[in-house]
This record gives sequence, structure tokens and C-alpha cells, in this order.
Amino acid sequence: MSTPLCETWQVTDTVAPVLALDSASLYYRSYYALPSSMTAPDGHPHNAIRGFLTTITRLVETYRPRAVVAAWDADWRPDWRVELIASYKTHRLADGEQTREVAEEEPEDLSPQVEAIADLLDALGLPRWGAAGYEADDVLGTIAAGPEHTIVVSGDRDLVQLIDSSTWLLLTVNGGMEKWPLLDAHAARERFGVDPSVYADMAALRGDPSDGLPGVAGIGPKTAVSLITAFGDLAGVVTAAEAGTPARPMTARIATKVTDSADYLHRALQVTRVASDVPLPADLSPLPDEVADPVALDELSARWGVERQVGDLRRALAAGQAR
Repeated sequence: MSTPLCETWQVTDTVAPVLALDSASLYYRSYYALPSSMTAPDGHPHNAIRGFLTTITRLVETYRPRAVVAAWDADWRPDWRVELIASYKTHRLADGEQTREVAEEEPEDLSPQVEAIADLLDALGLPRWGAAGYEADDVLGTIAAGPEHTIVVSGDRDLVQLIDSSTWLLLTVNGGMEKWPLLDAHAARERFGVDPSVYADMAALRGDPSDGLPGVAGIGPKTAVSLITAFGDLAGVVTAAEAGTPARPMTARIATKVTDSADYLHRALQVTRVASDVPLPADLSPLPDEVADPVALDELSARWGVERQVGDLRRALAAGQAR
């Protein structure tokens, strides 16, 4: 398999990255990419499990990581983000109510598969990290802020902000894995128009309907990019708007919209920025040389009819651990 690589990183025996997985992004992708006619022996769909395991196997074979960690949503809609922006992810609530107790809407036949994926990861001995009060994105941000060379694997473009000299984003878009771009800072600028360090600033200004963030009315992606490019970051955009001497791309109309939205923008930036200080285990263990719970792993594999996929992943992990 040939995966597009950025110019500044290549698979080598001396630079073994950490693969940091956005678990929900991967299992949702598998669920919708594979038919529900793929079933376990009891007839329940296992498409998400099957695709998730196959994806990890191919990632391990391709990128030869030192370690693999699955970031997990311990809290998919943290209180502190909702307090800043009440509409944050409101549209994803199962019954439409803005309450902390209501779960994220999830397809009925996916929920048991997510539980099985968690149990399989635990039985395999692959770390599955989450933290109360934080989303998986924040776990990924904390891993990326560490000293390791890291490849974050996700379909969430907001994680572009994590890219730096030692962190790359494998963006799971546009078909199969062979088409997924591995983005460094240069590739991210080419693709999105801004440096990764100010991607969150641009997203706050532009808004993000998928997260319930309205942005500034009348400022779309192109205008947001031009403003961030011209004035450096969101604070620079607000300062320029408040200066009262607008010049392109800061027209009088845009300046008014920005100043009217200054308080919202301050709060939205805090929401769109990924945390980098989540309390996590101090050390990331290397690829496991043996499974953590072979009895549970055999039982889960048989129950869900994924013996082959589990076997393939175990062989890929063993080969990586032996290097």
C-alpha cells in the first residue's frame, strides 16, 4: 500500500512514531463505509468493529509505530465548553434537549459495537485513554504536546491545529487509506490557507456547524482565511476591526460584524482550541508483546465473528514489537 506522505517525514527504523487514534472518528467511518450485512454469528452487525480493527492493522503495517493509543471520549460535550457556547454540539443530543445528562445520538446498532471495540482494545493491551471533563480531541492534543513523534489519525479537520515539527495529521478523508493525506505544516497551509498554529482562530471566526458554532454572520471560510492571513491571528483581527480605520480585507461592514461579535469570538476560540494538559498516564507503553487478556480476547473475537481481523492485528503488532 502506498500512502501519501509529507515531505518532512518518512517511515524509518530510527523514527518510530506514536499512532494516536481518534477512536470515534475511525469507528464511525467504518460503520458508514461498510455494509450492515456484515454480521456476527448471532446476526448483529459487526461492520464498525471489523473496519476499526482492519484500519489499525493497516496503520501499524504502514507507519511502524513505537506505540498505539486510542483516544476515547470520556466526555463528548464537556460542561466548560457548553458554559462558553451554549449551542456547542446541541444538535447531536439524542432528544434535542440542552442537558448534560442526555447522551449523544448514536445509531442503535453501533452502540454495542462501540462497547465491543473498547473491550477488544483492553483485551489486546492497547491503551485506551480518556479523561473526565475532556473530549478525545483533548487527549490527542495532550499526546501531541508531548516529546514523541506523533501521527494523529482522524477525520476531524479541527485537529489541524495540532500539527507542528513533531506532529502530523493523517486526515481520514476521500476514500480508502491509500488516499488519506499525511499533513505536515506546509501541507496544511497549502490545503487550508492558514498555519496550523492559527487554525483554531480561523475556525472560531468562520464557525463550524458540525459543532454548533455559528461563527460571525457573513464571514465564510475564504474571508476568515484572508482576515487571519492579513492580521496574524484572531486577536489581531479584532484589534484591526476595533481600530476604526478599515482597509481590505477588513471592510467597514466586516469590521462592524467582528466588533459586534468580539465577546462571542473570545469564547469561541476557547472552545475550538484543543486542550494540551489533560491528566493522562505518565508513560506510553510500547507495542504489547502479548495480549492483556487472552481469554477475554478469544471470547470477544468469537462472539463478534472477527477472529481473522483480531489475528491480523496481533500479527502486525508482533511484527512491530519485534523491530
